[in-house]
Amino acid sequence: MAVDIIATIRKRFQYYKLLGDKALTQIDSTQMHWQPLPESNSVAVIVRHMAGNMRSRFTDFLSSDGEKPWRHRDTEFEDQAASKNELLQDWEMGWNCLFQALNTLDNDMLEQQVLIRSEPHTVLDALLRQLAHYSYHVGQLVYVCKGIAGEKWQTLSIPKGGSDAFNQKTFR
Repeated sequence: MAVDIIATIRKRFQYYKLLGDKALTQIDSTQMHWQPLPESNSVAVIVRHMAGNMRSRFTDFLSSDGEKPWRHRDTEFEDQAASKNELLQDWEMGWNCLFQALNTLDNDMLEQQVLIRSEPHTVLDALLRQLAHYSYHVGQLVYVCKGIAGEKWQTLSIPKGGSDAFNQKTFR
């Protein structure tokens, strides 16, 4: 049986996007900019950084270095007074760039070489690198959103104390 690795990776990216989407719906525009400490990243900063990284890495994915000269990474970590709507537009634009690039790939391309900051990677390694990077930041985003939402938080997975009920339902 041949495994469609690109489809599997796409599915994992979609999962982390969905987690981020669900977390972002649970906070408002002001809360997007909250920081627990001055050196901490707000949700807005995490969203901007991820979106900038995605656009840079996946624009002309196969033909140009993943660190584009037009990207200004350091400014992604400056919390600008952007509305939630503006931040969500950036978020969607980043993910769209990623998924458009994925849609051009097939398993036969996994051993091709791409560059990230002049460092050679196979397509597979570059995709796994970005999957790890984005899952790391989505985890941060979810954690901060959950802290902000507090008791109003709607769980994104099996609720605490709900494993047995979930397992019974799932494994009937």
